[in-house]
Amino acid sequence: MILEIDPQGAFQVKEKMPEAILVFIAPPSLEVLEERLRGRGTEDETSMKRRLVNAVGEMEYASSYDKVIVNDDLDTAAEELFELISK
Repeated sequence: MILEIDPQGAFQVKEKMPEAILVFIAPPSLEVLEERLRGRGTEDETSMKRRLVNAVGEMEYASSYDKVIVNDDLDTAAEELFELISK
Protein backbone atom coordinates (compact mmCIF):
# COMPACT_ATOMS: atom_id res chain seq x y z
CA MET A 1 0.00 0.00 0.00
CA ILE A 2 1.30 3.46 -0.90
CA LEU A 3 -0.03 6.52 0.89
CA GLU A 4 0.67 10.13 -0.05
CA ILE A 5 0.34 11.94 3.27
CA ASP A 6 1.90 14.75 5.27
CA PRO A 7 4.55 14.08 7.95
CA GLN A 8 2.02 14.08 10.79
CA GLY A 9 0.00 11.36 9.07
CA ALA A 10 3.13 9.43 8.11
CA PHE A 11 4.33 9.30 11.69
CA GLN A 12 0.88 8.17 12.87
CA VAL A 13 1.02 5.31 10.36
CA LYS A 14 4.55 4.40 11.52
CA GLU A 15 3.37 4.37 15.14
CA LYS A 16 0.58 1.93 14.35
CA MET A 17 2.59 -0.07 11.78
CA PRO A 18 6.29 0.01 12.76
CA GLU A 19 7.15 -2.12 9.72
CA ALA A 20 5.97 0.68 7.40
CA ILE A 21 8.73 2.32 5.38
CA LEU A 22 8.46 6.09 5.23
CA VAL A 23 9.76 7.64 2.02
CA PHE A 24 10.13 11.40 1.68
CA ILE A 25 10.12 12.68 -1.91
CA ALA A 26 12.05 15.95 -1.81
CA PRO A 27 12.56 18.63 -4.43
CA PRO A 28 16.19 19.39 -5.28
CA SER A 29 15.69 22.85 -3.74
CA LEU A 30 12.95 25.25 -2.76
CA GLU A 31 13.79 27.32 -5.83
CA VAL A 32 13.17 24.34 -8.10
CA LEU A 33 9.93 23.55 -6.26
CA GLU A 34 8.73 27.13 -6.77
CA GLU A 35 9.66 26.97 -10.48
CA ARG A 36 7.72 23.73 -10.88
CA LEU A 37 4.66 25.07 -9.11
CA ARG A 38 4.70 28.32 -11.10
CA GLY A 39 5.20 26.36 -14.32
CA ARG A 40 2.00 24.42 -13.69
CA GLY A 41 0.01 27.66 -13.51
CA THR A 42 -2.47 26.13 -11.07
CA GLU A 43 -1.74 28.29 -8.01
CA ASP A 44 -2.57 31.89 -7.25
CA GLU A 45 0.08 33.87 -5.37
CA THR A 46 -1.50 33.29 -1.96
CA SER A 47 -1.71 29.54 -2.52
CA MET A 48 1.85 29.51 -3.86
CA LYS A 49 3.22 31.19 -0.74
CA ARG A 50 1.25 28.84 1.52
CA ARG A 51 2.50 25.76 -0.32
CA LEU A 52 6.10 26.94 -0.13
CA VAL A 53 5.83 27.65 3.60
CA ASN A 54 4.29 24.21 4.11
CA ALA A 55 7.05 22.62 2.04
CA VAL A 56 9.73 24.20 4.23
CA GLY A 57 8.02 22.83 7.33
CA GLU A 58 7.62 19.36 5.82
CA MET A 59 11.23 19.24 4.62
CA GLU A 60 12.37 19.69 8.22
CA TYR A 61 11.02 16.18 8.90
CA ALA A 62 12.83 14.49 5.99
CA SER A 63 15.64 13.15 8.17
CA SER A 64 13.07 11.29 10.29
CA TYR A 65 11.95 9.22 7.29
CA ASP A 66 13.44 5.82 6.44
CA LYS A 67 14.43 6.98 2.95
CA VAL A 68 14.70 10.33 1.20
CA ILE A 69 14.47 10.43 -2.59
CA VAL A 70 15.42 13.70 -4.23
CA ASN A 71 13.26 14.27 -7.29
CA ASP A 72 15.80 16.07 -9.43
CA ASP A 73 15.12 13.72 -12.34
CA LEU A 74 11.70 12.07 -12.57
CA ASP A 75 12.93 8.83 -14.15
CA THR A 76 15.71 8.41 -11.60
CA ALA A 77 13.43 9.19 -8.66
CA ALA A 78 10.79 6.78 -9.96
CA GLU A 79 13.42 4.05 -10.40
CA GLU A 80 14.67 4.58 -6.83
CA LEU A 81 11.14 4.29 -5.51
CA PHE A 82 10.44 1.22 -7.63
CA GLU A 83 13.62 -0.46 -6.37
CA LEU A 84 12.69 0.29 -2.78
CA ILE A 85 9.19 -1.11 -3.23
CA SER A 86 10.53 -4.19 -4.99
CA LYS A 87 12.70 -5.21 -2.01
